Amino acid sequence: MHLTDIPFGVTTWADVPVTEHPGERGVALWRTRQFGAGPGGPVRVRMVEYSAGYLADHWCEKGHVLLVLAGQLDTELADGRTFTLRPGESYQVADHAEPHRSSTQQGATLFIVD
Repeated sequence: MHLTDIPFGVTTWADVPVTEHPGERGVALWRTRQFGAGPGGPVRVRMVEYSAGYLADHWCEKGHVLLVLAGQLDTELADGRTFTLRPGESYQVADHAEPHRSSTQQGATLFIVD
C-alpha cells in the first residue's frame, strides 16, 4: 500500500452514509471512504457491521488489513483453515494471496483498509 495525495483529515464514521450488502445469510452494513490516488488506485477505508448469523456470499480475493472492534469474526480460508478474531485482533492478507470469507454468529464491527 502506497498512500499518496491524502491530506490530514478526520472522519466521523456516524456521519458516513450506510450501504447494505446482503450475505448468503445476514447483512453487512458498510460506511465507506476513499482516499488518495496511489499507484494501485484510491485506498478504501471502511467501518463494517455484520449482523448476527452473517455469512459472506463469496470468497474474497482482495487484500485487506482488518481490525475487529467489537463482537467475534470467523474467517475461513479456501484451503480449509479457520481463524476466530476478537476485539483488538486483526489480520492482513495480500491481493489474490489466499481467498477468504467471513462469518459471525453474534455479529461483529470491523475497521478495514484495502
